[in-house]
Amino acid sequence: MSTSTKQKILIVDDEPDILELIEYNLKKEGYQVFLARNGQEAVTEAKRSLPDLIVLDIMMPKMDGIEACRIMRTMPEFKNTFMVFLTARSEEYSEIAGFNVGADDYIAKPIKPRALVSRINAILRRNAPSEEVTDNKLEIGDLVIDREAYLVFKDGEKVVLAKKEFELLYLLASKPGKVYTREVILKNIWEDSVVVTNRTIDVHIRKLREKLGDDIVATVKGVGYKFEA
Repeated sequence: MSTSTKQKILIVDDEPDILELIEYNLKKEGYQVFLARNGQEAVTEAKRSLPDLIVLDIMMPKMDGIEACRIMRTMPEFKNTFMVFLTARSEEYSEIAGFNVGADDYIAKPIKPRALVSRINAILRRNAPSEEVTDNKLEIGDLVIDREAYLVFKDGEKVVLAKKEFELLYLLASKPGKVYTREVILKNIWEDSVVVTNRTIDVHIRKLREKLGDDIVATVKGVGYKFEA
């Protein structure tokens, strides 16, 4: 019995075989599935069906997946919709471009149905994650992050963090598993108040790992960082 409770997924790809393969496997899992064949159709169908998750191919006619994702991220109704890219391109820049326009994850082609379903299940579970969020407080496993008091506890022990270290941890931990690019981190944590380099981010990540454990933050090579729940 599926636990997806009929969540809605929009699949966007210009290859009929890919659409059919993904549609079959996701329907078998219990999801409602909607289809589009290019970026323009994706935007139209998404506004109609309001999916919980959208899977987008990158290279498509009329409008590619990057542009479609960028457009939808500007619309309030898709602020919290999960966006996942399908790509056969191994170039690092395509992944970076996807994350920069608001992608939550990407899945490489050729598609392996069981792996794809497993990944989508995991992404959708982020909507109802194991952590509790109350009054600006995150509780994730043995970690408690109190936004209001700027306090962090691990296994009940207080961990002292500098202000920017705390803000970086809170940003990453607010969405476990989501990859944050360096550009997004800089914009959210340092804004435009000072000149900050990638080295600054690396130093803060290293400090977090020293204080909370090496496995607290994972590096996504060439893209950015994510919190490991």
